[in-house]
Order: sequence, then C-alpha cells, then structure tokens
Amino acid sequence: MLDIIIKNGKIVDGSGNPWFYGDVAIKDGKIVKVGYVDQESHQVVDAKRQVISPGFIDGHCHSDLMILNYPDSEIKLQQGVTTEVVGNCGLSPAPFFGEYKHLLQEYVQPVIGSSRNPWSWKTVDEYVAAIGSARPSENISTYVAHGTLRILVMGFEKRQATKDEIERMKVLLEEGLKAGAIGLSIGLLYAPGSYSSKEEIAELCSILPKYNGLFSTHIRGEGNSLISSIKEVIWIAQTAGVPLHISHLKAAGKRNWGLVQEAMEVITDAREKGLDVTCDVYPYSASSTMLLTVLPPWVLEGGVQHTLERFKDREIRKKIREELSHEQTEWDNLVCSTGWENVVISSVQTDKNRSLEGKNIAEISEIRGTHPVDCVLDLLSEEGGNVSIVYFLMSDDDVSQVIRWDHSLIASDSLHCDTGKPHPRLYGSFPRVFAKYVRDDGLLSLEQAVRKITSFPVRRFKLGNRGLIVPGYAADLVVFNPDTIQDEATYQNPKKYPNGISHVWVNGKMTMENGVHTKAREGVFIHCCH
Repeated sequence: MLDIIIKNGKIVDGSGNPWFYGDVAIKDGKIVKVGYVDQESHQVVDAKRQVISPGFIDGHCHSDLMILNYPDSEIKLQQGVTTEVVGNCGLSPAPFFGEYKHLLQEYVQPVIGSSRNPWSWKTVDEYVAAIGSARPSENISTYVAHGTLRILVMGFEKRQATKDEIERMKVLLEEGLKAGAIGLSIGLLYAPGSYSSKEEIAELCSILPKYNGLFSTHIRGEGNSLISSIKEVIWIAQTAGVPLHISHLKAAGKRNWGLVQEAMEVITDAREKGLDVTCDVYPYSASSTMLLTVLPPWVLEGGVQHTLERFKDREIRKKIREELSHEQTEWDNLVCSTGWENVVISSVQTDKNRSLEGKNIAEISEIRGTHPVDCVLDLLSEEGGNVSIVYFLMSDDDVSQVIRWDHSLIASDSLHCDTGKPHPRLYGSFPRVFAKYVRDDGLLSLEQAVRKITSFPVRRFKLGNRGLIVPGYAADLVVFNPDTIQDEATYQNPKKYPNGISHVWVNGKMTMENGVHTKAREGVFIHCCH
C-alpha cells in the first residue's frame, strides 16, 4: 500500500519540460510513481489542478544558526523551500576552535545571527551532528567557508598566509569535505578574505578536485571592479582545475548599472573555453549585509574589537571619512556611488537604537546632527559592531537580465531572522519568482522558473536524488496555485508569509498542510555526493 497519493495535479517536474496533468505516489519517503496512479494508499491529497513541483532549493543563504534556533524552518517552508545551502560567502560557524574563535563568533553575528545555545562543535562534522540533533523540518547542506578557516588559523591579520598557514587551512578544508561539504566558499569582499591573494585561494582550491568539490565565491568587488573581480575568480578556478559558482551576480552602484551584460559575456567566454562556471541571483534590487562592510578593508584588521577601538581615534575617523568620500582603486567604495540614503538599518542589538531600524543613514545622521560617517562609526560602537543593513544599490533591469539568463539559478541570499526589519527576501524570495517574473512580467515560463529553483541547484551543488519528480527521488514536493502565489513581504513590513502555497512534503512527510505547519521534522543533512 502506498503512503500518499497526490492526485489531479499540474506536474512541473523540474526538468524544464512542459507540464502535464497527473498523480504522484509516495512510499517510504520516495516518489514511486508519476502519472495515473490507481492503487490503495493511506492518504490521498487532491491537488485540484494546482502545480505539483519538486521542493524548492535555497542554494545560497545564511541560515547556519537559524536552522538550530528555529528547526521548524517555517519561514522557508511557507515559501516551498525544502532544502537550504549554508556556509556561503566565506562565513560559517564551523569549524570553531582555537585562540581566535571568539573573533569569528563576534564577526559573523550580523550575517548568521547568534545561537541560542553555546557553539558546542569544533569541526564541520560536529556541526553536522548538531544539525541532526536539532531534527530540522527541512534539509541542509553546507560549504566549508574560507573566511572561517583563515580567522581560526591566523586571525584578522592583513597579510598573505604563510605556506604553513595554508597547509593548516588545507587540512581543515579536507576535514570539512570528508564530512560532506559541497566545496569551498570564499568572500573576497569581506575581511579577512579580502586580505587573500588569488594565489593563496588557488592553492587552497587544489584540494577540491580530489573530492569533486565546488568553488563558490562572493567576488572581490561588485561595483567598479566587477569585471576584474570576475576575471580573478575565473583565473583561480582555471589554475586549480575546479568548477566555479559566482554568488549573487550583480552590478552595484548606479554608475555600474548595465555592467551585468559584460559580466555575463565574460562568463560565457570562460564556458566556451571549457570552464564549468555558473552563478546565482536573488529576485530583488537591494542587498543585505553587515554595516561593517561599508568601511575600508584596513579598518577591520584585527577583528571587531580592534575595529571599534580605532573609532576612538580622531585621526583614524578623519581618514575613514576621507576615503569614503571618493572612489577607490583598491576596493569598491559602494557608498560613494550609492549614497547614504540607500543604506538602511535592518538590525540593531540595543533597545535604545531600536527606533533606527528601517531608517537610512542619511536620516539617522540628520536626526543625530552628525556627519554620516561619524553616525555609522558611532552606531557600530554602540552596538558592538553587530548591525545589519539593507543596501539599495542595483537596477531592476540588471536583476531581470541575470534572472532570465540560462546560466543562473535563483536563491534568496537571506540572513538570519532575529532582526527588526529583515530584507523581505527572507520571507518572500521564491513566491516572488512566480508572482513577478513568471505571472506579471512574463520573463520566465513556469517550467523555467521551477528548474532554476529545483533541478538546477540540485545538480550544481550535488544534492543527490532530489529536484525532479521522477520515481526513486526523494519526495520533497510543493503544491501551489500559479494564479495566486504571491510574496507579501515588503521592505516596510518584511515579516509576512506569502500566499498561494498549500502543501509541502519533506522526505515524504507532509510538513505544510493547507498552509499550516504540521510540526513534522523530517529534514536531513545532505552529504554532498563526492
């Protein structure tokens, strides 16, 4: 007897092929039959000619601790997400040990949040075990993060790693790959990744081919240096002989709008020359990150506490203010091309500054009667460096162009949820794809959109038998109404669940029923298929 039959659905199987009407049969967590199913079953669900799709894959997000704090994962399941990929942009909570571990913990909090419990793990393998103990409602996979390795081995020193330090990072990377990590993620925009040379990264990546690992990168610059930054990581991938995935491809800053066309041409040229390179994109024209990233990279040397100490020096403040006032050649000064009015505070830690959430730096500096740079430095000092922002710096046309591109998959790049005004992508990314880019704009077909958030990321990140509605694959499934699916989260009111998604199954267990979480906790850690 079957466990479940989902009957009478418009099946969009994830392959990109045209939809068809049919049933999906589930037994023991797997899809066992697709088409017309006339067998006995313990449960029958009528899809009422709504879409039956593979579960959505959030292939780039920062839920590393959120999955432990909130294992029900309702924020993502309400969007149809059944699997998340964490450890992105060179930032992760594991491994975690040694004399510099406190530097790591305080630095990554604005991106991945704070754990409700002490970080009990030392290795990636132990972090994976912690995920298993939490019994999440969705599946999780992870990268080994370069920034984390570098902090643990050499702190926030602004210099090249020695041969011995690189070897120590290699050992940690290999341990993570053996634990089932997808590959290596780097964040060349963020300290301490920004202190690394391309040669250092290429040497680390030399470990990846042994494990069929993927090299994923937040490139060094997404503004004026966009093209040179893409060429840099292409060089690294070619030198190390590894596949490359570029995170959240964009052209940041108004003067750079339109550059994504040239960026895509550079990537296409690399593919034509034999390099396996892809990218992801999120469906919004604002980014989200930590406020510390707007500062010159040298300011972050030594870690957060050293950074905050520097703010007490008037001459250093003067130097920061001067550097942020004009374009730079060594790093992308996005504030210069974007403006303080487009840097919005999304998260603070203290009650006294809670009223600033949702306000931009230009507004706050006017309220406080200070220069915007002093306003930023003061706010960071008051909040211990732990301030998150939403950054309005992209063109809608550029975003659409990347979303439509064959070589892009769609992900949320969402941060943690313990914040006052999170980016709406945390609650709305995947329904927005169907509401805006399929139904309203006609940019993608229904089948193309489903492929970009199911089978494409599964294949890219080696997540096993998922992402397609075919017999033998994991029964991670979503039922939604393509006519009513709609993101409701806005920048002003971001904590709103979407409409139009009725049912979600994770590993064959109904986890969302008629829009309500069933409290099923059937998610697993997905060990990468090396």
